[in-house]
This record gives sequence, structure tokens and C-alpha cells, in this order.
Amino acid sequence: MALRSRQTVVMLPMRVWDLPVRLFHWLIVVLIPLSYLSIKGGFPDVHKAIGFTMIALLLFRVAWGLFGSDTARFARFLRSPGAAFHHLGAITKREPDTVTGHNAAGGWMVALMLLLLLLQAFSGLFARNRHNVEGPLAKYLDDAAVQAVSFVHAANFKVIFAAAVLHVAVIGVYLFVKKQNLIRPMLTGKKRLPAATRAPRMASPLLALLFLILAAAIAAALATQF
Repeated sequence: MALRSRQTVVMLPMRVWDLPVRLFHWLIVVLIPLSYLSIKGGFPDVHKAIGFTMIALLLFRVAWGLFGSDTARFARFLRSPGAAFHHLGAITKREPDTVTGHNAAGGWMVALMLLLLLLQAFSGLFARNRHNVEGPLAKYLDDAAVQAVSFVHAANFKVIFAAAVLHVAVIGVYLFVKKQNLIRPMLTGKKRLPAATRAPRMASPLLALLFLILAAAIAAALATQF
């Protein structure tokens, strides 16, 4: 009787997420609830500061998504919608995680969250709340337009909250059903992958610092419009 040879796949730790991506991710996780609590708690100055910080971070992330590390680039993780649905079809299947960056479905979730956060941050520049606290660019719109943007700013946060809940729920499914821990790599930057996997290219931290300085300068210029 012939014996079937069983090949063992060697798994090795590999760096998949750079520090800029990880810092951006966790800062956004902290700033979203703080933004909500600051406006609900009656701290408009804190809310404004968080808003401009978010603008700087989002501008940086857009630049990093175009010119940063392989796993941070939009062109790398945005695949076809068909690939995303195919991936979701196997979400309950236990299998090793062999993807270096975002999977096909996760990439679209990242893109959606970035678009929602960009809409939230920049609509806030033109919005006015019930306490007549308004963004620095609201003066350039008439009252009807300010009211419309303010409605979008308030409603969009509910969409962000729903997307965040969905994101956490999916991570839970990956952890407890699919047996893939997506949180640890975003903390450590490393993931255990087959030894034959090609390591993603990591961009220079100096380039990240340059983008962050430029993004912060733009956000600061907007802040001075107050």
C-alpha cells in the first residue's frame, strides 16, 4: 500500500504592517469615540482639535495609500468586488491566514471607512451644531447649505458607528470561527506566513514623517481660519 507523503508548510514570522499604518489605525480607534464624547459632553474646543487631528491623519493616510509600503497601498489591497464576495463566502471556513495585507473583503472595508471619515472630517469644516459652534469654512456658505452639510455631518457619524460595529463583528468571526487573529498583526506588525511568501516592501519612515508634516501643515492652515 502506497503511503501518501504529507508536506509540512513551514510558517515564519513576517513583517506585514509598518509603524505608520498601525499608529494611524489605533489613533483613529481612539479619536472616533473621543470626538463623539467631546461634542455630547459640551467641549467644542476639544471636538475641533480632534477634528483637525483627524484631517491631518486622513490626509497622511491618503498619501501613504498612494506612495507608502506595499500593504498600505490602495492599488495593492483593493481588488474586484467579485473577489471580495468570494472571500466572504468562505468566512466560516477554518484555514490558515496566508494574506500579507488586507484580504479582498477587508480592503473594501478599509476604503469605506476612510471615505466615511473623510466625509465626516471635511463636512465638519462647514457644519454648525445646535450650540452655534461652526467650522472655519461655514462662513463661505449660506444658511441652507450649512444646514444641509450639518445634517450630513450628524447622520454620517451614525453610519461610521454602524460600520465600526460591523468591522469589530467581522474581526470576532475571524477570531472565533475562522481562527485567524487579525488584531495581533496590527499591534506587532508581524504575521506568521508560509516561508515561501514574498515579504512586502516597507517604505521609508522618513517619507512617512514628511507626509505627516505636510498633512499637519494643511490641517493647521485650516485651523487658523477660526
